[in-house]
Amino acid sequence: MGSLIYSAISSLDGYIEDANGNFQWAAPDAEVHAFVNELERPIGTYLYGRGMYATMSYWETAVDHSPVSQAYADIWRAADKIVYSRTLTSVETARTRLEHEFTPAAVADLKQSSPTALSIGGADLGGQALKAGLVDEVHLLLAPVLVGGGKRSLPDGLTTQLTLLDQHTFASGFIHLHYTVGD
Repeated sequence: MGSLIYSAISSLDGYIEDANGNFQWAAPDAEVHAFVNELERPIGTYLYGRGMYATMSYWETAVDHSPVSQAYADIWRAADKIVYSRTLTSVETARTRLEHEFTPAAVADLKQSSPTALSIGGADLGGQALKAGLVDEVHLLLAPVLVGGGKRSLPDGLTTQLTLLDQHTFASGFIHLHYTVGD
């Protein structure tokens, strides 16, 4: 059975993008990016909403001369992707399928049948999965910035117990927090 992991890069005040939709402040340096690569390496399937898919599809054709970025592109391309969108009619990346509805029961079945970990990305979709009790682990990378508002990294109205499994600090001021969800 695969575990479902919600990961986000967030400002210290809890936003994945600011009030104008910008997230350039979240760009990881090489040390943070290499760490993320190791977190992502065991992922067999990415679950995305439309917006996160649009952002992440960059990696389909990315040609970067940075070894750490190229390594991430290779990791991303090797994984399956499922995009949940009511408005998209097709997807443009390899190993990707489109679903028009996020159904907790279908995701629970996917977890049950998956031999690898699954990652859910995007605050909206991740929030739905958290509220449905589907998420097993949370990885938050906190950027050393306050943005004052925007799209929250974690959903409002959710109360659940988290247990800290690991923490890591980086020279740039980023902090990684790894939690298990539930009891």
